[in-house]
Amino acid sequence: MDALITAATSADERRRGAKIAVLPVGSFEQHGDHLPLTTDTVVASLIAQRVATDHDLFLLPPITVSCSHEHAHMAGTVSISATTLYAVINDIWKSLKSSGVPGLLIVNGHGGNYVLGNVVQEANTAGPQVALFPVREDWHQAREDAGLESSGAEDMHGGELEVSLLLHGAPHLVRDGIDGDDHSAPERPHLLTLGMAGYTTNGIIGSPSLATATKGKAILDSLSKSAVGHLAVLGGR
Repeated sequence: MDALITAATSADERRRGAKIAVLPVGSFEQHGDHLPLTTDTVVASLIAQRVATDHDLFLLPPITVSCSHEHAHMAGTVSISATTLYAVINDIWKSLKSSGVPGLLIVNGHGGNYVLGNVVQEANTAGPQVALFPVREDWHQAREDAGLESSGAEDMHGGELEVSLLLHGAPHLVRDGIDGDDHSAPERPHLLTLGMAGYTTNGIIGSPSLATATKGKAILDSLSKSAVGHLAVLGGR
């Protein structure tokens, strides 16, 4: 995880002079018995680091606890309220603007952070300054480019996509036994009411057995390309 947190100094950022910062937002929640509680934070950090490196942007450290209420009562899960997450993101953006960095790309690694969409919409009422990434279209393109066998509906939590990213960028975090954790629950009409426990007993919804490091690299390659459109809307670098 340390390798995914920026080691840049003030001098580095002064020379870079980026007008867009990249903020990874993860979570601290159960991902079954063989993936770390920090899985979403690692995923967001891998994507954010790749985008920041490829496009020479200001990389921020990750937010590591967010809105994981659908995982409540499952061992290891810790959440903050949507109100708190909203306030933290908003404060970070205000701080960035005051220091001369008006643009913010929020890299969200956790699907339950619905409030981030509201943060972005409200921030852009005076013009495009904040973007949420990856959006559904970016994930779809990445799945296609990487040749993933499962769909987004099938691969909801701890499955092919997330494990592939970890196998590529942080393989030491994937424990033996993950390939036996496949669990199918593609239809989840009452997820917001019942939570994850209503659809899985092992904490996984997806097929981690399909994951490979090669797919993980291809996912990151695709997402870095997709980020270009979002950065352009924010005014480029």
